[in-house]
Amino acid sequence: MDRRPSRVPRTLRLIHGVFVGVLLFRLATLLQFADSPLFVPGAGDMRFYDDWAQRILHGHLTDRLAFFGLPLYPYLLALFYKLFGYTPFVPALFQALADTLTATFIYQISVAAFGERPKTAIPREESVSWLDRYRGQIIGVTAAIAWTWFVPAQAYSLVIMPTALAVAVFWLVIAWLIKQPTMPGPAESLISGLLVGIAATGVASILFALPLIAAVFFLKPPAVPLRTTRTASCISAVALLLLGAGVGTAPCWLHNYFVARDPVFLSAHGGINFWIGNNPAAKGYPSFPAGMRSEQAFMLQDSTALAEAEVGHPLQRSQVSAFWSNKAKAYIAANPGAWVRLLWQKTLNFWNAFEYDDLGVIIKLRELRVVRPGLHFGVAAALAIPGIVLALRTFPASGWVLAGILTQMISVLPVFVTERYRLGAVPGLLVFASFGLWRLGQSCLTGRLSVITLYFVVLAGSTAFVSIRRTDPTLWALPAYTSGCQALDSGDLVRAEAQLQRARGYVPDSPETNFALGNLRLAQGKRAEAISFYEIVLRLNPKHKGALNNLGLLSLEAGQPAAAVEYLRRALEQDPQDAKTLYLLAKAQLQMGDIQAARISIQQALERERDRPEYRQLQEEIERHTHE
Repeated sequence: MDRRPSRVPRTLRLIHGVFVGVLLFRLATLLQFADSPLFVPGAGDMRFYDDWAQRILHGHLTDRLAFFGLPLYPYLLALFYKLFGYTPFVPALFQALADTLTATFIYQISVAAFGERPKTAIPREESVSWLDRYRGQIIGVTAAIAWTWFVPAQAYSLVIMPTALAVAVFWLVIAWLIKQPTMPGPAESLISGLLVGIAATGVASILFALPLIAAVFFLKPPAVPLRTTRTASCISAVALLLLGAGVGTAPCWLHNYFVARDPVFLSAHGGINFWIGNNPAAKGYPSFPAGMRSEQAFMLQDSTALAEAEVGHPLQRSQVSAFWSNKAKAYIAANPGAWVRLLWQKTLNFWNAFEYDDLGVIIKLRELRVVRPGLHFGVAAALAIPGIVLALRTFPASGWVLAGILTQMISVLPVFVTERYRLGAVPGLLVFASFGLWRLGQSCLTGRLSVITLYFVVLAGSTAFVSIRRTDPTLWALPAYTSGCQALDSGDLVRAEAQLQRARGYVPDSPETNFALGNLRLAQGKRAEAISFYEIVLRLNPKHKGALNNLGLLSLEAGQPAAAVEYLRRALEQDPQDAKTLYLLAKAQLQMGDIQAARISIQQALERERDRPEYRQLQEEIERHTHE
């Protein structure tokens, strides 16, 4: 009887251990997050997705306009809310599972890329039997552990955002590509396209995986003898891949073309993102035009209002997107040299250690001690580059991992670099970083000085490369501003003062920093200073809705209803659907004695938020004045 141990169960036990270990870590973080004030989305893009899901949950499946954000994630959230009740815990748990699967894909990719016999044999004197025998497993476990402790991955696996799901799907594709021994058959081509298409209705950048899949058709040998020429078979496979992608994305384009009657393929968000990333002021990070707010819900309103103001008539969402896209194309056509330099700057930003966390998620969760201290992008990139240099010649299958990293980078270049956008490249970077450390350890044990020297020379260069200092003061102001807002929200006014003043020292003309300082002065009970900061905000940005709202409220409380009405009407020009502003306007109009206008304003507020008791009370008060 053959008593030789099977290698498959050992591998399965190890990958199961990776899955369980990462999942337990993520669950522990999730339980701590559930006790934090950020657990329920209160602002930003997280609130945008949450609000959208709740509208779907209450039967408002579509507004019959082209999608501005991609719909898969909010519809998935609505499904969770329907099945389990309203709680962010279930979506966060689902994301924790997806993030755990990413760790297992990292392990599988490492085993597939480095578990094979090297193309160029490692010299006998270099061999260390146990290091070589379990090479793939050692690299895979190391990379999976590194992913577990990677700080941005910890943060984005928790918050209401589709980032963790998109990363998991992308690296599932890479794992399939690298393990695929032969050219995929028709069914596999169609299914892979369908998977990417469905995922693209949540995060459009995953469509950049399609060229990688198509490359497999041309680079891998056929599984069975072909009935046609290789070229014809590859073209047929690509056609099936694109057909699957078209079917997968159908919920978006069918809705936009036939329900909204607006010719948008996925989302009308692309045009404004393209302009933000490609304009005269662009520096490779988000650069918003004057009068435009960064939160997605407000960006929809502001980008539409600015476009319509310039063209002089109402626009469909596809036309708004085309307006901004055409501005970006015009800038590129007029400034090709500057645009090439901008692309190079984005490339440098992509690899740089500077962490542009546009949503402030990482800083806020770190301040609350929800995420554990761990690795950041700069460390992963610096360690990965020597690993890439050492791996490609000896282990050519690792080229698919590098292709995955570069694909993620290319998907960012048309727009701008943020931490969540480049998170998708990190699994591949960690695979190469782990390989480099494995190769260094093996070389140290065998005394291979040439490899050790090469590793440290490349590491010194990569460390210098990723550590190039960002000199733009607005970039250095962002962490201080985010930390100050977090402290203000949590009631730590002393820390909020220190951090916001630090941010203002970097960029004294920032409307958002001055607005936050105005809010801080209100919290400190210093109304006159708060008004002064809000007036500074309006000098910098006359359309700043928050400053207009707050000045309207302060004028109302000071018994100056005429000034309040003026401020609140200007605020409503920026967001006509804001029920709270309409409510305040009705109060100001009532104080002025304009009963009819107050009735109209409170009725409009109630049409938007019917369940607010203070709105009902004000309506009753207005009606009493009507009959007096």
